[in-house]
Amino acid sequence: MKPTRLTPPLSEPDIRKLRTGDLVSITGKIVTARDKAYTRAISDAKLPVKLQGGIVYHCGPLAKRTPSGWKVVSAGPTTSARMDQIQAKFVKLTGVRALIGKGGVGEKVAGQLARLGCVYLAFPGGTGALAAKSVAKIEGVFWRDLGIPEALWVLRVRDFGPLVVAIDTRGDNIYLDQKRWN
Repeated sequence: MKPTRLTPPLSEPDIRKLRTGDLVSITGKIVTARDKAYTRAISDAKLPVKLQGGIVYHCGPLAKRTPSGWKVVSAGPTTSARMDQIQAKFVKLTGVRALIGKGGVGEKVAGQLARLGCVYLAFPGGTGALAAKSVAKIEGVFWRDLGIPEALWVLRVRDFGPLVVAIDTRGDNIYLDQKRWN
């Protein structure tokens, strides 16, 4: 099965066509965000980057400074359930259409994401070097005061994936419906 290519910004109708089990790849801009970035975004609602229709990757990249700027060395996924308490609020505030991470989110959060028109894309752990190879350019780093892993990294990626649609906008969830996937 050839992955469906997603190119942000994403529209709600495009996202609603995706189904659990579909493979996707991403070419375009993604933004990393974890616990501290979520908390800051919600507390002051002033984001340094537009996320409407965007894709957020739960990742704390390993990056090094080079003479020509930053270079991502590894960019493996973070466990997404860490953000469960504020996940839906963040998605509603930002208008994000897809989240990438590992391990899924809680059942309640999965339902909230579905209602908000946001899919969850699974990227397996241990793939940090593979992910880094897909980063064509770092377009910006914001909120560095939170620490390198917690900062917002704006990444231009090419053929990032393949990723599995693990939670779709109908509420289907491969983490809950394991009989179907075994």
